[in-house]
Amino acid sequence: MKKTILTCVSLMLVYSCSIKKVNPRIAIAGLAIESSTFSPAFTSEEDFKARIGEDVFSFYPFLQKDSIFRNRAQWIPTLKGHALPGGIVTREAYESLVGKTLTMLEENLPYDGLFFDIHGAMSVVGLDDPEGDFIKRIRDVIGYETLISTSMDLHGNVSYNLAKETDLITCYRMAPHEDAIESKKRAVENLLERLENGKGKPLYKARIEVPILLPGEKTSTRIEPGKSLYAKVEPTSKVEGVIDAAIWIGYAWADEPRNHGVVVVTGDDKENVNKSAEYLANSFWEARDLFEFVAPVGSLDKSLELAINSNTKPYIISDMGDNPTAGGAGDVTWTLNELLLRDEFKNPEGRSVIYASIPGPNLIENAANLEVGSYVEGFVGATVDDRFAGPIHLKGIIQSIKTGDQYAETEIVVKTGSISVIVTKKRKPYHYEKDFIDLDLNPRETDIIIVKIGYLVPELYNINKGWIMALTPGGVDQDLNRLVYRRIQRPMFPLDKFNVKPDLSSQLVPVSK
Repeated sequence: MKKTILTCVSLMLVYSCSIKKVNPRIAIAGLAIESSTFSPAFTSEEDFKARIGEDVFSFYPFLQKDSIFRNRAQWIPTLKGHALPGGIVTREAYESLVGKTLTMLEENLPYDGLFFDIHGAMSVVGLDDPEGDFIKRIRDVIGYETLISTSMDLHGNVSYNLAKETDLITCYRMAPHEDAIESKKRAVENLLERLENGKGKPLYKARIEVPILLPGEKTSTRIEPGKSLYAKVEPTSKVEGVIDAAIWIGYAWADEPRNHGVVVVTGDDKENVNKSAEYLANSFWEARDLFEFVAPVGSLDKSLELAINSNTKPYIISDMGDNPTAGGAGDVTWTLNELLLRDEFKNPEGRSVIYASIPGPNLIENAANLEVGSYVEGFVGATVDDRFAGPIHLKGIIQSIKTGDQYAETEIVVKTGSISVIVTKKRKPYHYEKDFIDLDLNPRETDIIIVKIGYLVPELYNINKGWIMALTPGGVDQDLNRLVYRRIQRPMFPLDKFNVKPDLSSQLVPVSK
């Protein structure tokens, strides 16, 4: 009897081991950048600061060691690159980064899934739809048995080819992108669930092109109608038979056929997938005339007058045309030149101003052996984009020096009159209060802060006591009518008039195969 029991126990253990769950093998890859084709700048491979292998996990808090998500799969990270928004990517940089990714993927075949983490607004010299090209080349390596889940910025572009080659796709639902990590996590969770429940690829993908092209500064989810429009996405994604739903605003500063609004809904219920996509697309179209800038806008002169006469501080002016967080070259000198001409700021005791920022490697080099309090002069700006104003010969006293920044490398604050000009060796966006504090500047006690940005990121938004967005020139000019579009689809709102409503019926994209 005892021997029989032991035999049964042994058999049960053997059976248990034989059905032990095997975690799916999931690769990670992706390149992310917004590339303005209206800027003369180019983006190099170095700008992507690509991370390889285990270093890729640093992008994802939800995939850290011993996390729930980390333990649900065997993760094979390949290459993940994320560049500051900028100019068009060189073909050499693109081919090199894609080539390295494909080689790493081939070395670790096969895969059950792939997390494709991209932005969606990359432009490459001589190549339309880089993300569509990239994912097709990935398919050529990993095949079509592998499920691909794609995560994107809502300012990205979803071409037909990108939608066809992916299986699951989602994007951010907030602008500013406070839900970026949450959205990436959702893309991974959708992938894991479809692998674990054995359902595999969704049966249906509905894609609808919406002929709207607007800047992010007019489509923020902080205000209406963006707030209400994007509030419809989450409930729609919970409709029976729907896996995910998303609205892409698109990227306004690239002149390519794929640049426009898009809605994509994925799921297993054909009727609900189609209805959900049409509901979101029609909601987007019906709101088109309601989109306005997220803050007051005006010329630089108007903006400065409001700031100078403000009784609260800091009053923040967004220098929008050369915004490096949207793809501007970051070195347009037009606004700084106008500031230096103003009598109000020539007296050191005048209204205090912080200007962030202008690249000036020549001035940085001249200050190499100087200390805080020293006089310095040198040329700044307009080495990349000199279409609106030339380099400025800046003179002043060094207020602070900082080295080792991952973007700027070296930062120097130069005081000229009442203006504290942040000069960098390489371009850098200024998002955080800490960016200023690290340079011994006190943004909360400064009268006027002029920063190269569009809508304010949360930290700057939370400290502003007055805010206006200045319509300044540059590679990401907010006045789209001043840009010369030659290749986008027409008609396009708001550039063209529509005599009849566009066709917003659902178009099913074939399952990847």
